[in-house]
Amino acid sequence: MGSYSFLDVSAVIDGPGGNFSLKGENSEEGISLEPVGDQSTMTVGADGKVMHSLAADSAVTVAVRLLKTSPVNAQLREMFKYQTASAARHGRNTITIRDAVRGDLEVIGDVAFKRLPPNNWAKAGNILEWSFDGVISSGTMGSGTPEVEE
Repeated sequence: MGSYSFLDVSAVIDGPGGNFSLKGENSEEGISLEPVGDQSTMTVGADGKVMHSLAADSAVTVAVRLLKTSPVNAQLREMFKYQTASAARHGRNTITIRDAVRGDLEVIGDVAFKRLPPNNWAKAGNILEWSFDGVISSGTMGSGTPEVEE
């Protein structure tokens, strides 16, 4: 039987103006990667024949969801301000996500802040969702070579 826990996951951002953990009072939704485009496009010809076109697209959107009270929000805000002040610092981050128990590893390079997260002040605190654009440079999922032995 396999098992999973977000407690075993580490996530780090490294780039101009900062190097720190993205884990810190994450909301239930945690951290996610979503491909920007499809890897394949199918074209159907007039005669019914099919052509598959393979795209070399490895672009992803990364979402990091933090409770409003997480100190990581302040770190990300300062990094955002620093990086968006000059094109020389924009898009130069790396985000590394690792599950040491399952052997998962995602390294996302050429990462840029997409925007500041929406925020509100209300009766109950909210979740701040930080969005990034990047390119997967390497990755494994459940490789069977965890760092922690069972």
